[in-house]
Amino acid sequence: MYPSAAAPDADATAGDERRAWEPPFDASAPAPPMSYPITDLAALASRAYLSAAANFHLPFNMASVPGSGDPLPARRRVLVCHDMEGGYRDDAAAQGGGNPDAYALWHWHLIDVFVYFSHYLVTLPPPCWTNAAHLHGVKVLGTFITEWDKGAEVCKEMLATEASAQMYAERLTELAAALGFDGWLINIEVKLDVQFIDNLKEFVNHLTKTMHAAVPGSLVIWYDAITVKGDLDWQNKLNKYNKPFFDLCDGLFANYTWKKKDPEDSAAVAGDRKYDVYMGIDVFGRNTFGGGQWTTNVALDLLKKVDVSTAIFAPGWVYETKQPPDFESAQNRWWGLVEKSWGVLRRYPKQLPFYTYFDQGHGYQVSIKGHQVSSDPWNNISSQSFQPMLKYTGDQAQLQAFINFKDEPYSGGNCLTVKGSLRQNIIFSEQLFNGGLGMEDGSIHLFYSVRADAGSALGLSLNLSSNKQSTSILVAEDIASFITKKQNHKYGSYVKADEVEPHAPDNQGWVLYEATLQSSSGYKLTGINVVCTLKIAGEMSPETEEDMISEANANGSSPYHVSLGHISIQKTDANTEFPPAGSWVTEGEHISWSNSSDTTKRVSLKLSWKLNTLDQPSFRQYNIYVEKSTADPNIKASRSYLGVASVDAFYVSGLEVPSEVTDLKFIIQACAHDGSWQELEKCPKFLLVPVHSEL
Repeated sequence: MYPSAAAPDADATAGDERRAWEPPFDASAPAPPMSYPITDLAALASRAYLSAAANFHLPFNMASVPGSGDPLPARRRVLVCHDMEGGYRDDAAAQGGGNPDAYALWHWHLIDVFVYFSHYLVTLPPPCWTNAAHLHGVKVLGTFITEWDKGAEVCKEMLATEASAQMYAERLTELAAALGFDGWLINIEVKLDVQFIDNLKEFVNHLTKTMHAAVPGSLVIWYDAITVKGDLDWQNKLNKYNKPFFDLCDGLFANYTWKKKDPEDSAAVAGDRKYDVYMGIDVFGRNTFGGGQWTTNVALDLLKKVDVSTAIFAPGWVYETKQPPDFESAQNRWWGLVEKSWGVLRRYPKQLPFYTYFDQGHGYQVSIKGHQVSSDPWNNISSQSFQPMLKYTGDQAQLQAFINFKDEPYSGGNCLTVKGSLRQNIIFSEQLFNGGLGMEDGSIHLFYSVRADAGSALGLSLNLSSNKQSTSILVAEDIASFITKKQNHKYGSYVKADEVEPHAPDNQGWVLYEATLQSSSGYKLTGINVVCTLKIAGEMSPETEEDMISEANANGSSPYHVSLGHISIQKTDANTEFPPAGSWVTEGEHISWSNSSDTTKRVSLKLSWKLNTLDQPSFRQYNIYVEKSTADPNIKASRSYLGVASVDAFYVSGLEVPSEVTDLKFIIQACAHDGSWQELEKCPKFLLVPVHSEL
């Protein structure tokens, strides 16, 4: 495989600024946590990456969201190979960074397998990708690649004996199991003497067996480059020259310069394993069938007809080439081509509690329950919540549902907004989630937050299915606006939502609603939809009504604007109880002070925390704050938001401490999987007294 924006003989990092982890990087020294690859066999063999003493960054690079362990479904699949700008860009910062326009994916409902690819020997997926993918049920693979003359020498050393081939396979398995991802793409892109082929096959065989034993549902995928004769000769399909490797692992990634008949030939050779053949498509369009780019769907249409899987290489093309009008719009349009060709083959969510605040993992501010805690731009893909399955409609629709980064969010960095114009007596509905949540006998709580213009009404409809029938429930605060419509738009039942936290001046206009629904074990919640209409006459404030009538008379419709901040669905008896502050042990390590100015110092340290009880509940993430206190009792301690942690550790880097500060109190706020946060006053804390002597 070639670098996504370079010629075949170009260095993958040529012309790029030096990565933070490149030499003279010292992995053992405390520093802002980084994700980085393994670049030589000696480092792989030594297990240095998995040594806490040799790798300060290790705990920050462990995924916090486990994989499902399920096998891939018996249908055609979509593998996405993320090759962008040499890899390890904004996503290398394990705690996130400050670029709000950093690359991200959010169309997880169209993806089965995500491969993190770069041109280093061992590419380890940054944990943010594993966390976001696993949340949505997508498997994540790292990459082992050998290429050019150096790669040939690596292969000769690795495959010198059967024992060495097995040993290096075991090292790769250890890495995947320890860091929490699901397997490997193996890309041996060099010519080899035939004497090494048996040991290469043993490497693939042993890696597959050890991965399957260590990580349930794991995968090893073979890239179509070297043949069983040792020739570097891309076959562009499954045939007798690469099938011996295919037979030893979980699939073949066929090179992307295939011709029209190659998918059909591959399916014939694969037999009952045709879904394990992933026909490559290069989105940059280099000699790829159909041309890639905005005609990627041409290749997808053919593969759908043949009924084999696909490997989409370098979808970051949209981002790298700055496709107009902006990345968000272009990304939605491009993935819309994939959905239009193949449809939605995956479902989520699948278990309770279900919680989403629509966060894409980047933004220009951070809020928690309607209260802004930071106005700084940021990115952190680990912070993604469940992504809605919005269809791309372009600019044609009068009413559009979209992810909104401009308005104040309820939580995270964005919200979901429905905006445009709508006629009276019309109901607009958009599917957000296509799931398979198993219900139980009893009741469930539904919480959601709304910020709406005076004339706009929003509800949620839930689709429920059993073996015998299907029904839908409309949940809304203003039921009358929905059930008095002239349109024949009926729901199985209606449930009124009650205000829990009405609009207040300090919560950015958000209103929290709650509804209780009766459920039955014979049903599954298969769909969550947003439902929009205009409020019935007489429900608008006089000032707003006059403006709306004027605009309605002009175009026959009225303006509509509503934002949905979050959705939480949980069992009635599943209220989260957070461990009290005394149940936690907090530590500060690697504390380092330096002078910033005559009146200010800087401190860096690693915070860590754990429960001292046998019961070890898991939490979705942790918010980290710091309170700075002074000796003056009349001055209230100032509290600042530092960031979010996905693991039980956080590195504070270069925190400014004015000379009048007498103590620093670091607060660790746990967030449960249902979206509830521990009250700050009850959170565990770590107290640090500043060093006032000369440094």
